[in-house]
Amino acid sequence: MKYSTWSLDAALAVLATLREEKGPVLMALQALQREFGYVHKEDVTLIANFFNKSRAEVHGVLTFYHDLLTQPPTDNQISLCVAEACQAVGSRELEKEVKAKFGDEVHDGYCYGNCALGPCAMVNGAIIGRATLDSIAKARS
Repeated sequence: MKYSTWSLDAALAVLATLREEKGPVLMALQALQREFGYVHKEDVTLIANFFNKSRAEVHGVLTFYHDLLTQPPTDNQISLCVAEACQAVGSRELEKEVKAKFGDEVHDGYCYGNCALGPCAMVNGAIIGRATLDSIAKARS
């Protein structure tokens, strides 16, 4: 996936598309991440000022949603659902195996709406049901 290089002007252009939205903080964070690959350190203050919110409110949203990245992404993104339904069918055990093999590429995820096919993983944006170490490795390559 190709991302833009962060700049103040580019970030403001993204935010300008959301000026009329109600409750724009999450949408702004998601839009900036889509554009740049992650939420840049300057974006919290930028969003707060742009939408007349507190920095604490923006930071709270940013840190609540685990899918929002605050560092540039690695080449491969792997997240494993660790919500209750997936935990019940072994996602925490799978997480240990996958982290041992892929390290920093692996992050916790929270419900991809595929509960009947747990444990569920997302690899580079594609959802994998009944995930295994082998199916994740295959999707990653």
